[in-house]
Amino acid sequence: MGTHAFFITLSYALTALVIAGLILRAVIDHRLQTRALTELEARGVSRRSRRG
Repeated sequence: MGTHAFFITLSYALTALVIAGLILRAVIDHRLQTRALTELEARGVSRRSRRG
């Protein structure tokens, strides 16, 4: 790879870390939103989309 191998490797590693962090954040947020929705439905609050 030559003289820029460290920079290229570091750039790929940082990019992979950022993408993994974004995916992890989305998964955690999805779980939190699902849990909040379940709690609301347990208290009797229903979704407007289900009123049909």
